[in-house]
Amino acid sequence: MMMNAIKLSVLDQSPVRKGVTAAQAVHETVELAKLADALGYTRYWVSEHHNTGSLAGSTPEVLIAHLAGQTKYLRIGSGGVMLPNHSALKVAENFRMLEALFPGRIDLGMGRAPGTDRLTASVLNPSNQFNEQDFAEQLMDLQNYFHDTAEDGPVAARIRAIPMIDTVPAQWLLSSSGQSSLYAAHFGMGFSFAHFINPIGGANAIDLYRARFEPSEDLALPEANVAIFAFCSEDEEKLRQHQAIMDYRFIQFEKGGGINPLGYDDVKNATYTLQEQERIQINRRRVISGTPQQMKTIITKLANTYQVDEVMLVTITEHFEDRLESYRLLARQFELDMSRQSAHEHFLQ
Repeated sequence: MMMNAIKLSVLDQSPVRKGVTAAQAVHETVELAKLADALGYTRYWVSEHHNTGSLAGSTPEVLIAHLAGQTKYLRIGSGGVMLPNHSALKVAENFRMLEALFPGRIDLGMGRAPGTDRLTASVLNPSNQFNEQDFAEQLMDLQNYFHDTAEDGPVAARIRAIPMIDTVPAQWLLSSSGQSSLYAAHFGMGFSFAHFINPIGGANAIDLYRARFEPSEDLALPEANVAIFAFCSEDEEKLRQHQAIMDYRFIQFEKGGGINPLGYDDVKNATYTLQEQERIQINRRRVISGTPQQMKTIITKLANTYQVDEVMLVTITEHFEDRLESYRLLARQFELDMSRQSAHEHFLQ
């Protein structure tokens, strides 16, 4: 596969930093989206998480509407809508409305996981059986709603997703196991592998997706990307502290302690068992960090390994300015379309 220039995109979970309210975290998402729009990033996806105090992004469809109105060039989408939490009809109507408002700029990224614990998932959707067949049927229903093609059965033939419009949002399946690659291939959707969740098997999953891809009315050729935790800084000490925080965060989550907002002072004296140290080494494969030149090399190698031309960056930092600066440094290093900046400033006036 011939590699084109690497495109960079953003996956934002609206992290709640220590000492910051959830409302402030959402406002930081808006500010970061504006910056990414000006810096030349390709797309900006927001996530769906529930019942956690550390991530404020619970309703991507609501946030997408606001972000698309605050930006001009970015594709704005979900990374993702956790489909088992919702009815296919409601997802179709939400994203048809978004597509009507912002035609050609909306991505519907979807996942099979609930984005929360089982108890919360059962409250979000009491009929959720966590059944693979149900997920496949929801994907089929979505195609019928987006294309107004449901004809079978006394119910499906009488229901249309409103508003009825001529365009369809781009559809992507998200996966951290690779299993959804076959669904993405079968339905002719884009495929995004969450390396930031699972650093193993992603390249093989994308290979399988390409091999099995069946062109659809919406996508003629396979389209894939990879998402990874990333932090770029010219300050070596900031890089070291960021790694220490990420090490601690992963261990706490794996011990069932949840993910709580924290800073370097909370983790600087942490000690780990031998088993935890082994886990830290594995989890570090989910994160890339370094100076701008180092990150150019690392990201290029990752894109080559996955044979993709787009990498989505998930950046969580103790200080918001460090998060903004990380994306600025990478935009310059990869020579993204910085000419957007003056046009962006005019658009916001």
